[in-house]
Amino acid sequence: MITATKPVGDYLREWRQRRRMSQLDLACEADISTKHLSFLETGRSQPSRDMVLLLAERLEIPLRERNLLLVAAGYAPVFSQRSLDDPALEGARHAVDLVLKGHEPYPALAVDRHWSLIAANEALLALIGDVDPALLKPPVNVLRLSMHPAGMARRIVNFSEWRNHLVARLRHQVDVTADAVLEALIAELSAYPTPDRAARGPIAKPDHAAVIVPLQLMTAEGQLTFISTTTVFGTPIDVTLSELAIETFLPADADTAATLMRRAERRSAS
Repeated sequence: MITATKPVGDYLREWRQRRRMSQLDLACEADISTKHLSFLETGRSQPSRDMVLLLAERLEIPLRERNLLLVAAGYAPVFSQRSLDDPALEGARHAVDLVLKGHEPYPALAVDRHWSLIAANEALLALIGDVDPALLKPPVNVLRLSMHPAGMARRIVNFSEWRNHLVARLRHQVDVTADAVLEALIAELSAYPTPDRAARGPIAKPDHAAVIVPLQLMTAEGQLTFISTTTVFGTPIDVTLSELAIETFLPADADTAATLMRRAERRSAS
């Protein structure tokens, strides 16, 4: 059940300010008068259901929060929120599995809005290595698993650089979603100590370091270097799908690609 704690006008004003838009900016985007928008924000006028959806779209408000705006305005939510095992999302879950499997022998995983692990391929699971079992208890937060001192942190060669990259991504997510859980996760990740560099091996600066932040991971077979990409569903109308992301890792050099291929061949032979 969705419960609104403030009038719809307060939510609209907060989202407009979060998007750094003036009333004139938003009124022009929505093709309404600034006077009408001002009345909506102050509660002197009540928005129609269509007006709430129009303003939410112009403000690029996430689907979860669009439902909240509708409830605050006295309307029923319009965006469904199903679990991934719901029959209605079978096609989407199958698509995720296809992407993860098709990306092998390279690592890939799917996460929800809070970076909890939804699914991963064998190549990713093989890279996790020896970590505190407590970090692997569901729901597994992949950022905590990678950055925690008892997790993969000690094997990330460019730990500080990679953490700064992840924190910057989280800050952008908070700007977009206003999610308090992600704000707490930023504070947690930022507080983790930097592992002893000697335990992680020397840093090898890749040729592409000036244009992209790589993930440099030390393994028993030497250092592996990855570049990452993110895939999301286009035009989702379900809250769960709108918050689902597939993170894929590609080899940044020939040695990494060859090592991952050998790993896959050994798994196939076993």
